[in-house]
Amino acid sequence: MKDNYNSDDNYRSDELFSEKSDYEVNYSSADNETSDDPDINENRYDSRSYSYASENTENVTTSAGKRKAGLVLKCAATVIIFAALSFGVVKMYKFLNASKNELKEFSGDSVKSVSRDIPVDTAENEKPSDDKEMPSLIELAARSDAKPLPDIVDSIMPSVVGVASSFEYTPRQTFSIWGWNDEPQTEIMRKTGTGFIITDDGYIVTNAHVVYDETYDAGEAVDVKVLFSDETEHEANIIAFDPETDIAVLKVNETKLKPAVLGDSDDLRVGELVIAVGNPLGFDLFGTVTSGIVSALNRKIDINEKKMNLIQTDAAINNGNSGGPLLNSCGQVIGINSAKMSSSYSSSASVEGLCFAIPIKEAKVIIDDLINYRYVTGRPNHGIVSTRDITEAQSRYWNIPVGVYVMSLQEGGAAELAGIKVGDIIIDIDGNAVSTAQELNDIKNKFKAGDTISITVARNGQDIRMKLTLQEDTFIYGNQKKGFESNSRLTAN
Repeated sequence: MKDNYNSDDNYRSDELFSEKSDYEVNYSSADNETSDDPDINENRYDSRSYSYASENTENVTTSAGKRKAGLVLKCAATVIIFAALSFGVVKMYKFLNASKNELKEFSGDSVKSVSRDIPVDTAENEKPSDDKEMPSLIELAARSDAKPLPDIVDSIMPSVVGVASSFEYTPRQTFSIWGWNDEPQTEIMRKTGTGFIITDDGYIVTNAHVVYDETYDAGEAVDVKVLFSDETEHEANIIAFDPETDIAVLKVNETKLKPAVLGDSDDLRVGELVIAVGNPLGFDLFGTVTSGIVSALNRKIDINEKKMNLIQTDAAINNGNSGGPLLNSCGQVIGINSAKMSSSYSSSASVEGLCFAIPIKEAKVIIDDLINYRYVTGRPNHGIVSTRDITEAQSRYWNIPVGVYVMSLQEGGAAELAGIKVGDIIIDIDGNAVSTAQELNDIKNKFKAGDTISITVARNGQDIRMKLTLQEDTFIYGNQKKGFESNSRLTAN
């Protein structure tokens, strides 16, 4: 078989090693000649197949190696990226969890964790602490031992009364088309206010301006009636009143009454809840309740030319509320409603929510003195009855110093005993220059009865300095009736 293949005339040994590739030679011979000997054909096909495989072995091996190396690099890159992302997620989770815990600690909430053995439904149904309702303004302003507002109202209402006062006054001389009215007639004027019971035997506290009028010079009320919460009306006597502090004490002939519980105004704090009870605009609105907060403490306010130390509140206090109780959130009386700044207080601004009350701690001392002595004890008196202020213009015109001109003196009073005379001009008191009676009284009120002060007066062109020993002011206002024992005392409930 081998001899037949080599003896073929169409194939020469030099052609087998020609410049053509083995692949091309074998491909051509296969197309042009076919042997009848199956062994020759088998060897020819084997030779062709072998020649083809040996030609591409190197290229195939190189390409497969490159593909395998690329696949390894891609896998490595994927692993690195996945590891980096996992690391970042873990760090972010830890950071957010720490931030959440810090926020909860800052807000005062305890950090709560859900145990793994708790069922999923239970954990999902639990409401977070952030969903709790915020406390209301009343709850935030109330004291820790506060009572519900309805309970406070129910407790105080039997102690609240309405006060109706009648005054007789003579109007100033008027002019009409018939000329001057030479015979003015006496008229009746009525005021209403509020008060509250302080003892079970009928002592009632209200404002002095409810039973004593200075606006029309009507003076003390000629008739006072008290309306209780059960709508019964009673006659009341004026025991005493003090216009300086705007406090008055009344008395009704009744027993087994329910007194209000008195608290301590020194315990008040700005922002604390307060409740005002009164009869605004008359008895048709008897027992009106309003609430607010303490806006300020120790406000020095001038009311009717009198400097008063008051509690400021935004609880509504209107005409008719005067003399009513101001309560704390425990239902204790901590103030006596007294005044409200209205828009007439200032022509250039609208004023709302400025209401004032007398601190009950200061009022207790006044009430005790009014019940037992009908005047406020320990208050200094300089013995000067009436004065007139000398202005700059009057000083230049009359060629006299600016100061307080003495018009009348109390007989046997401190000023007369010190040597002061009518016509003197007070220019200095205890080293402080004075030009008005208000300044004179403000300085005097810094002392107490029995203190000695120095006063300088101008008399006939000379300045004279003298010593004045202040006396106790025992002046009793009005014609109050004393239907009680002098040793009775008001005690805090």
